[in-house]
Amino acid sequence: MPVLPFEKEALREDRATLAINAIRFLAIDAVQKANSGHPGMPMGCAAMAHVLWTRFLKHNPGNPEWFDRDRFVLSAGHGSMLLYALLHLTGYDLTIEDIKSFRQMGSTTPGHPENFVTTGVETTTGPLGQGFGNAVGMAVAEKFLGGHFNRPGFDIVDHHTYVIASDGDLMEGVSHEAASLAGHLGLGKLVVLYDDNEISIDGSTKLTFSEDVVARFAAYGWHVQSVGDGNDTVAIAEAIRAAKEEVNKPSLIAIRTVIGYGSPNKQDTAAAHGSPLGDDEVALARETLGWGHAPFEVPDDVYADMNATALGSARESEWTEKFERYRQNHGELAAQFESWTSGRLDSDWQDVIPSFPAGDGMATRASSGKVLDAIGQQIHNLVGGSADLTGSNKTDISGRKDMTAGADSGSYMRFGVREHGMAAMCNGMMLHGGIRPFCATFLVFTDYLRPSLRLSALMDLPVVYVMTHDSIGLGEDGPTHQPIEHYMALRAIPNLQFIRPADANETAAAWRLALETTDRPTVLSLTRQKVPTLEQTVAGAAVDRGGYVLQDCDGTPDLILIATGSEVATALQAAEALTFDGTKVRVVSMPCFELFERQPRDYRDTILPPEVTARVSVEAGVTFGWDRYVGSRGRAVGIDRFGASAPAEDLFQKFGITAEQVAAIAREVLSS
Repeated sequence: MPVLPFEKEALREDRATLAINAIRFLAIDAVQKANSGHPGMPMGCAAMAHVLWTRFLKHNPGNPEWFDRDRFVLSAGHGSMLLYALLHLTGYDLTIEDIKSFRQMGSTTPGHPENFVTTGVETTTGPLGQGFGNAVGMAVAEKFLGGHFNRPGFDIVDHHTYVIASDGDLMEGVSHEAASLAGHLGLGKLVVLYDDNEISIDGSTKLTFSEDVVARFAAYGWHVQSVGDGNDTVAIAEAIRAAKEEVNKPSLIAIRTVIGYGSPNKQDTAAAHGSPLGDDEVALARETLGWGHAPFEVPDDVYADMNATALGSARESEWTEKFERYRQNHGELAAQFESWTSGRLDSDWQDVIPSFPAGDGMATRASSGKVLDAIGQQIHNLVGGSADLTGSNKTDISGRKDMTAGADSGSYMRFGVREHGMAAMCNGMMLHGGIRPFCATFLVFTDYLRPSLRLSALMDLPVVYVMTHDSIGLGEDGPTHQPIEHYMALRAIPNLQFIRPADANETAAAWRLALETTDRPTVLSLTRQKVPTLEQTVAGAAVDRGGYVLQDCDGTPDLILIATGSEVATALQAAEALTFDGTKVRVVSMPCFELFERQPRDYRDTILPPEVTARVSVEAGVTFGWDRYVGSRGRAVGIDRFGASAPAEDLFQKFGITAEQVAAIAREVLSS
């Protein structure tokens, strides 16, 4: 098959204008019918989007999952109708009836793009800056996979990531973090089209945003260009072409647009941003732009000109033929590529997970590091790193090279002090495919990355978050670094596995579970201080059940102690004292609430029999939320205030997280 031209020829000006206006009016009419939405951004960005999607974007509407497609991210997710119009017109499985159902219950055209709802949507956007960060992660994934798999004459991973970003995206801190690292890494296949319309919800961006964005990105190390007229399709095409030719730097193209373009009374004002134009203004826009078609009516010529199915299928077929030749020349790599891109992990990785003997033990961050290092030797597409805390988080993998601007094969990420950008990038890496990402920082700094973590959960992305220094046990750094409310705050996020392992063997089991999980993220909450490796976990730890009986008594218990993390050892010590009193005590390790709640009722009742109402929980965090397990009779031992700066052992004594205090409170419960 002959090599297809990558760029399509430009449409005749009148045909291009017709298609651009079709994009505008699908957005206008859908927002008007829904009586809700953001028409102004699609109206202003229609020309740049048309140029990108019809002349440059490599994709196949007939197979939206084709791996070597270009990725397109609408970071300005409030303008979702722009993306839905493009998907519909280029041939994706999104009908005109779907467009008419914009923002309605059960529709495939929700208010902001959701990748798990709409075919062809690469990522869920709306919280500004998130899509930008995701796109940087996608470009990282393309860089790593290309460096690993490509061979002379066989560039089987060779695609771009394109973004349309708004003023709001570039105000948000997450985009600053991601843009800085993208420039440092020289991500030359990342191209951002900046919708520079100078309008936000409050009005002109001059109210709040006076920096020189182009100069800022140049300082980050980006290739920058400006286009003065957002309807100048020739200039936009030339800028995209120049961006693609710059292979050593990511590119920003600042395109001066007019929000609500074509609306005579609302264009270039905040009134066009987040509200329907209104019937009268829609009629005037039709007159201004010469659009004589009824709502949701699209001329056949537009469908004919914009449908990308035939060309996309031909491009995919060309790639498939190249891959078959690649398989003949590089069979092992081809098999590995198919395995990685299908989401499978390299075989036998579970066999290398270490087990740990009982004894004085180690910090769970240290045992996590040993587990990660072992599986990192086996799972070569386990890619990630730390937010400038590698030595503290124990996330280095021996033999791994750092990803740098000059080395495509590096697989350890030095994210720098960029927690939010780090997490957004890991989401993008996971969405891209071919990689299992992980990232790390201190647990208290989940506050900095929580919006991205929440989106991991919303999008069912199995990113692994290695969060160390998980309690007052970190000691002298004091209350600014000691997470107190974070356990419960993270447990409140739906579809998130928050695992607080008790010792080295529970940590190993948690890592196994995290990597076997395919439909939700996992947070590993790990200690700075040493904890004993428990005899009870040597034979196995049922972390996958969320909660399990760690130590039991004969017959029905008088009391159940429930603990997590480093406090499990404290609960066992308290149980020993209570048993000496003649009390029958069961100790339950509860590393993951979310997993425990997923278990059948009969299992949960076996672990926590309803008839045993004398219960005490032990966790070095807020007691809020523990009532679900200790009930009205029981007590929660915890910390309902901020910590202090002191050695760890002094802090546990001060705040009553000791075996003696737990035993005393248990006796009070038993006597009540």
